[in-house]
Amino acid sequence: MNAPRTINDYLDQLRSALRGADPALVQDALYDAEEHLRAELAEQPDRDEATMLEHVVGSYGAPDEVAEIYRDQEIKIQRAIRPPPAPPRRSLAGRFFGVATDPHTYGALFYMVLALATGIFYFTWAVTGLSLSAGLAVLIIGIPFMVLFLGSVRGLSLLEGRIVETMLGVRMPRRPPYPSQQGLPLMKRIGAMFTDGRTWGTLFYMLLMLPLGIVYFTVTVTLLSVSLSFVAAPILRWVSDQFHWQTDTCTGAPAGICAGVEWLNSWSGSVTLCILGVALLFATLHLVRGMGRLHGQIAKQLLVRGS
Repeated sequence: MNAPRTINDYLDQLRSALRGADPALVQDALYDAEEHLRAELAEQPDRDEATMLEHVVGSYGAPDEVAEIYRDQEIKIQRAIRPPPAPPRRSLAGRFFGVATDPHTYGALFYMVLALATGIFYFTWAVTGLSLSAGLAVLIIGIPFMVLFLGSVRGLSLLEGRIVETMLGVRMPRRPPYPSQQGLPLMKRIGAMFTDGRTWGTLFYMLLMLPLGIVYFTVTVTLLSVSLSFVAAPILRWVSDQFHWQTDTCTGAPAGICAGVEWLNSWSGSVTLCILGVALLFATLHLVRGMGRLHGQIAKQLLVRGS
């Protein structure tokens, strides 16, 4: 591999050396490398890029060396922050009930409940920002306002990435989706922000989070409520017997329905409901974990800059 003569050459070689790695890792590595190289160039204005790079390759590392370091560090970090994998379960019952021992299940469960609040916030922020930007476009403050709004979107994408990685276990970037671009004029850096597909991908994600959040919250809360109420049926039956509660649920109902209700009010019906509730509860956990994995891939496609 030829020695890089410019910062862009160095970044291209680093990108090639990281080919096949996680896009979030590539984004972080490219951002860190460009930030370091431009800082070195700014500290030594008497040197050109080629001379500076010859010095940096000996200290910071050649592109292939840096890529190898990032790959090794990523493995160590993932081993440290991720819980140990659960032992494989071969039986159908073990796989079905084993979902309760997966930490990602509860992270996904919390994310599904939180998604309604974050979805409302992201949607409101995106719609308000776009509306004000369009309305102020005819004024001199329109472009600066739009730039500030897109900058806030970039910050929110990092925040959402941390939430997704923490709760759903999907590797997300720890650096902004845009390189520092300190060597470019201001207008070109602004133009790059407008033409970067991830800017609009992030905005689309923020708009999409409202309907997704409604679906996630509704499905999760409804299924949990139904399953837990079924599980609690024997307890309610016992409390009813203790306090001698009488319910007249069959008034005016057809005979078949009345017989069914009376059976559910019995101990055998309560136990049957409890068994169904347990099965529904674990099925809900599987569904929630699956939705979490699916949403993690949606977030990765829309929020992570491609390698």
